[in-house]
Amino acid sequence: MDVIELLPRLRLLRFPVGQAYLWRDGDDLTLVDAGPAGAGAGIVAWAGSFGRVRRVVLTHFHEDHVGGAQEVAARTGAQVVAHTLEAPVVRGEVPGPPPVFEDWERPLHEKALRLLPRGGFDRPTRVTEVSDGDVLDFGGGARVVHAPGHTDGSIGLHLPRHGVLFTGDAVAASPDDGGVILGVFNTDRARAVASFGRLAALDSELVCFGHGDPVTVRAGRTLRESARSYGAAC
Repeated sequence: MDVIELLPRLRLLRFPVGQAYLWRDGDDLTLVDAGPAGAGAGIVAWAGSFGRVRRVVLTHFHEDHVGGAQEVAARTGAQVVAHTLEAPVVRGEVPGPPPVFEDWERPLHEKALRLLPRGGFDRPTRVTEVSDGDVLDFGGGARVVHAPGHTDGSIGLHLPRHGVLFTGDAVAASPDDGGVILGVFNTDRARAVASFGRLAALDSELVCFGHGDPVTVRAGRTLRESARSYGAAC
């Protein structure tokens, strides 16, 4: 796990596939996503020098985002949070819908699968369910933004007091040139484009993706320009 400071309150945690974020309010820590299976112990050990993880907010159910969640919760007592449409999949009660791949996405997906740990992982048994517009108690009030299309219950998180936006996999940075792109491996591309536009319309100065480097300069403008290139309204 590589750790990168983005703000005094915010760290990016990077894994072989995907990444998570740690937000700090004094001694209270919030994880946005939890990395792949096996990541939980390392996250907790590293975060212990800052405080205690109180909540893990999952942007969606994919393994590279939820794999470490139960281990973090078991070691810290943290609350696990997910959208009400996503929670049954996170708990393992129902299967998640598969992506509708574009041809160029298939090699990327196969590469990602090779980098993920083999075998299953413990799923959170207790998940607090949230919906669009709910406000979570961190970062001065983190608003849940329903952003379906990557998965049905994908969410972003907007911290308006700090100008920070977490997009999950609804938006990404291109592995080729770092440019802002629509997230890949979507279940419904049209809904994903609409969600891109909704996220881009929010006031943001720092935008954090599930994959790729965050946008730290002209973030809101950069997101809107990219979203419009896909035909999204924002």
